[in-house]
Amino acid sequence: MKNKYIDLIEQTFEFPQEEFKVIDNELYFHDICLMDIIKQYGTPVKISYLPKISQQIQKAKRLFHIAMAKVDYDGEYHYCYCTKSSHFSFVLEEALKNDIHIETSSGFDIYIVEELFNTGLIDKDKYIVCNGFKRPLYTQKISELINRGFENTIPVLDNKGEIDVYEKLIDKNKKCKLGIRIASEEEPMFEFYTSRLGVRYNDVVPFYLEKIKSSQRFELKMLHFFINTGIRDTAYYWNELHKCVNVYCDLKKICPELDSLNIGGGFPVKNSLGFEYDYEYMTEEIVAQIKSICKQNKVPEPDIFTEFGGFTVGESGAVLYSILDQKQQNDRELWNMIDSSFMTTLPDTWAMKQRFILLAINNWDSEYQRVNLGGLTCDSQDYYNAESHANAVFLPKMKEGETQYIGMFHTGAYQESLGGFGGLQHCLIPAPKLVIIDRDEEGEFSTKLFAKEQSFKSMLKTLGY
Repeated sequence: MKNKYIDLIEQTFEFPQEEFKVIDNELYFHDICLMDIIKQYGTPVKISYLPKISQQIQKAKRLFHIAMAKVDYDGEYHYCYCTKSSHFSFVLEEALKNDIHIETSSGFDIYIVEELFNTGLIDKDKYIVCNGFKRPLYTQKISELINRGFENTIPVLDNKGEIDVYEKLIDKNKKCKLGIRIASEEEPMFEFYTSRLGVRYNDVVPFYLEKIKSSQRFELKMLHFFINTGIRDTAYYWNELHKCVNVYCDLKKICPELDSLNIGGGFPVKNSLGFEYDYEYMTEEIVAQIKSICKQNKVPEPDIFTEFGGFTVGESGAVLYSILDQKQQNDRELWNMIDSSFMTTLPDTWAMKQRFILLAINNWDSEYQRVNLGGLTCDSQDYYNAESHANAVFLPKMKEGETQYIGMFHTGAYQESLGGFGGLQHCLIPAPKLVIIDRDEEGEFSTKLFAKEQSFKSMLKTLGY
């Protein structure tokens, strides 16, 4: 009878997969032996595999270029990295190797843009797409960029009064490119009908006619819309895309400077070994539908901008834990206690029940059992007990005198920002080490400790002791 952990995985999924394989009962992630990482750095430890970032960017570029070629699309494709997914310098440095542009969300983002320019990683020709509802610092920093000659900085207007601020802050001899964000309708299951961000569909054209058309200082370059659920093959997504492209066509007929459509909301990240998503079909369908609607309206196709954040960096990340102990709490519930906290290291597992790929690191030849995973905080919500493909977690049975290690994979987007990297942690559980893994042209791996495990001194200093 096949009752080993490796049998369970191989019977449930197509395994091994592109990024996962098992050698001598130990898991390899992108050909990296994770037990070697654990032996060198211990647990808990977060890892970031940089080459995956470039692979994702090149994959998206390839998909859009092929889709455009198939339908003889006249516009160009521009890949923007959505910095809010991960602001780390090593992420931006890797992403920028691939001739991409940047999308920002706050005034502090612009300080990062300035630092990237000062170190030679970007030039003034890069598109800097500035989204979000903007506080004074943000509009001030955007205006400073434009005044310094960053001509492709595009503030995307989130409300009709925002343009008045740029009237005051941007030099009168500077021409400013603008975008307008459409307030998209939320998905039917959501609590609200319309996004709190952006300008209403019906107000976009009248607003352009009133505030931008006759201006000598501003030109409308981009129409932007964002779908919270990302790019998915649903009636909701296609309906919102059609509405947005039709607004684009209405504007283009009266605004010849308009030439770009930003289809915000990204491709999904693989969250299960059984994950299925037809990236090629979705890309080709998006491009074909935009071209078709523009043709019907007799307007040129726009350049297409995407803002891929989670897709760019999500699959580069992982977190490795040790099982500290196993507790039998009643007849049915067996708890494996990890040496960290899910709430602090992977806050989306608590906040929105996000599921990541969970796999054992060692003991793949052991029998498996159903368990619950518990974190170290005193909060009842600090647990993980279901996978995206099943309402259960299965791991190898614990062996006397041998530590069981587990990994959560494709965790590279948002978790550090949401968890408060370097700040306070719930129940003062320290943030884990962060290790960067890179690969040279000969295929040799290198590791670098980016951050040590958080110390009690740093926490006490934050708390004022």
